[in-house]
Amino acid sequence: MNRRRRSSSSSSPAMTAAAMPLDELDRWLQTRAELHPTATSLAMLDGYVAAIVAGPVSISPPDWICPLLAIDIDAFNHGGTPEFAAISAVALRHNEISNTLSTVPDRFKPMHRREAGGAIDARSWCQGFYAAMQLRPAAWAPLLDPGHLHHGLLRPILMHCRDDQDWPLSGAKSPTNGMSDNPSDTHLGIPAAVEALRQYWMPIRYKRAR
Repeated sequence: MNRRRRSSSSSSPAMTAAAMPLDELDRWLQTRAELHPTATSLAMLDGYVAAIVAGPVSISPPDWICPLLAIDIDAFNHGGTPEFAAISAVALRHNEISNTLSTVPDRFKPMHRREAGGAIDARSWCQGFYAAMQLRPAAWAPLLDPGHLHHGLLRPILMHCRDDQDWPLSGAKSPTNGMSDNPSDTHLGIPAAVEALRQYWMPIRYKRAR
């Protein structure tokens, strides 16, 4: 995975060949629920990876992939296993998001969950994004302050999230303050928010990485 400002479109053929197909990855995550992976669905995984790409700090891949998939770091050393196939799939998606945001950000499309009727439910994706933020909460803290000038960059994502007490994260005082449990079009601002966050954090992120 590329951690600097360079194109990540050139994922190795070996990584591509080793990667688990995304529909299989979604099923695999669901079977691991008892191991408590951060992501229990493809949508949640995708939001988490997007936050890693767009966030304020660079994080070593094992430090974010291990909790994401509920795997041990040793899984990185053994090809031909389901765990390694999942790691490779995550790496490919990371590189795809990074390359898209770097070159054609208007084409970035989150992998949201769709309901039976076809409506988009952004909650799982946004919850995954928020889970990745918890890896480095101090770094994200400035934008979590509602009084911060740029807090609004996070609002399209936070409005779909709840904390571990099932309270909303968008500044509401209670879970029943009139916010819809099934937002319809509120997901439309998420791609632009992710790119805006990436642009906001970029000078800080790469200054820290030097």
